Amino acid sequence: QVQLVESGGGLVQAGGSLRLSCAASGRTISEYLMGWFRQAPGKEREFVAAITSISTISYADSVKGRFTISRDNAKNTVYLQMNSLKAEDTAVYYCAAKTTDQTDYAYWGQGTQVTVSS
Repeated sequence: QVQLVESGGGLVQAGGSLRLSCAASGRTISEYLMGWFRQAPGKEREFVAAITSISTISYADSVKGRFTISRDNAKNTVYLQMNSLKAEDTAVYYCAAKTTDQTDYAYWGQGTQVTVSS
C-alpha cells in the first residue's frame, strides 16, 4: 500500500504561483507513475500532469507552459509547480500513483485546496 499526502495548497492571486507537494509513504514510489488531478466545484475530476518512473512527462493542454511536474525519488515526493495561476485553476488538487501493471491509478491522496482569486 502507498499512502499519499498532498500539501502546499492555499489562496493566491491570479498570476501568482504555488508549489504542491505529494509525500508518499508505505512504499518507494520510484517505479510508480505519479499523477496530479484536480476537481473544481460542480465539475468532474480532470487530469493535470503525470510523470513516469523514467521521468517521461505529460500535461493537460490547459496547464502546459504554466505547470511543471517533478519527482524526487530520494524524498519519495512528487511536486507540482504552478505558475501564472488563473481563476479557472481553482480546484482541489489530488496526487495519485499507479504501477505499470495497473490500469487505473490505485492510490490517491486526500487532496489540497487551491484557490486563485481574480
